[in-house]
Amino acid sequence: MNIKSTVAAATVLSVLSFGAFAASSINADQAQNRQAIGTVTVDAVGSVPMDMREMLDQKAQEKGASSYRIIEARTGDHWHATAELYK
Repeated sequence: MNIKSTVAAATVLSVLSFGAFAASSINADQAQNRQAIGTVTVDAVGSVPMDMREMLDQKAQEKGASSYRIIEARTGDHWHATAELYK
């Protein structure tokens, strides 16, 4: 029983700690008072919007951004999105 509790607690903490460092998607109003640090783009074939958001989250984190705003998105067989990054 104790091992199950420990594993469950470790799983919850790892999910929470990952979420604490994830970049968040913001809108244009929220971006007004933030410092822009660049842009990132993602492309995928046959992807869904959630996959694109996950790709943007990952790239934003890699660049050290705390948040990002999607400034361009195209759909179809080939998806494309561009996001501006903020500190």
